[in-house]
Amino acid sequence: MKGSEFLRKLKKLAKEKGVKFKHIEERGKGSHSTIEYGDCFTIIRNLSDELKTGTYNAMLKQLGISKDELR
Repeated sequence: MKGSEFLRKLKKLAKEKGVKFKHIEERGKGSHSTIEYGDCFTIIRNLSDELKTGTYNAMLKQLGISKDELR
């Protein structure tokens, strides 16, 4: 899954659940940016790159989301 697809799915999930969602491009170094989901946050890399499995799983864990919720 690409970073942009992850961001799109997360935004849709937040809207469905009524959770605050914010993508802050200025908060990050280089191609990194921050995603706030409710009270949790994570860092996302370049949106056009594929997310590695470990990175994807760690981001879900940091946001408190299961894989099934995001599909």
